[in-house]
Amino acid sequence: MNIVLTGSLGRIGKPLATELVRKGYSVTVISSNTDRQKEIETLGAKAAIGSMHDAAFLTATFKGADIVYLMETLEAVGSFFDKELDFIAAISQIGRNYKQAIEQTGIKQVIHLSSIGANMEKGNGILAFHHNVENILNQLPADVAIKFMRPVGFYTNMFSFIRGMKAQGAIVQNWGGNDKEPWVSPLDIAAVVAEEVNTPFEGRKIRYIASDEASPDEIAAIIGDAIGKPDLEWKVIPDEQLLNGWLAAGMNPQIAAGFIEMQASMRGGVLYEDYFRNRPGLGKVKLTDFAKEFAAVYNKD
Repeated sequence: MNIVLTGSLGRIGKPLATELVRKGYSVTVISSNTDRQKEIETLGAKAAIGSMHDAAFLTATFKGADIVYLMETLEAVGSFFDKELDFIAAISQIGRNYKQAIEQTGIKQVIHLSSIGANMEKGNGILAFHHNVENILNQLPADVAIKFMRPVGFYTNMFSFIRGMKAQGAIVQNWGGNDKEPWVSPLDIAAVVAEEVNTPFEGRKIRYIASDEASPDEIAAIIGDAIGKPDLEWKVIPDEQLLNGWLAAGMNPQIAAGFIEMQASMRGGVLYEDYFRNRPGLGKVKLTDFAKEFAAVYNKD
């Protein structure tokens, strides 16, 4: 069976490609980085060097595949600080490129890495692009089976807390408290996608993916213990204050406002409503496991 993976060898792509090759699949990994070619081939996969912004390249690469795994990202490093970038439009165009390539190659089995919040037409902030891309892919003919994977917030997103923790001695965000919320390890996402490759494709399927559930206050306690600061606090500040700080740092205004809105929906629990209605079994990597990885990164600087 031939499988094409988008997303290069990132935190999900590398363990996913490794597992699929181990199981005997013929795997092609798309990367925009020529430096990744040798690493991809060392894993036992084929490298396809090109851009997800190039519909013709995607069409040529998808040809002959039995399954395509789709995810969207911007390839340019530092794009969050490109003030001219229309992030939502750029990602939506990638979704249209995928749709075109699938239509032109006759692919019938698709796994799409979406996100929590993709069910929401509004109020999901930066996650609106996942809603848009799901809608674009849902325009494909009914005989194209699509599995929409909806992971929750990545543990690795917490690395963005480090600078503020060192400057202010606390985790400072616009949401917090004692309500449990779901988090996920990229390793558990890769495991679920690999599992879905081996299960029948039919119609349109939605599957949430999570590893653990913990409140912001619990996260502060666990992270604090891991870095040797058991009194670490999670402090909540107003939306406007956090937004102004990001804008002052040079962040793209659309992206900054999108993250603020997304986190406000976390604060109110709105973002998690559909997740809790369709609560999945939890993965293997727990917050206490990730805390060790967090501590290693925190102590590097």
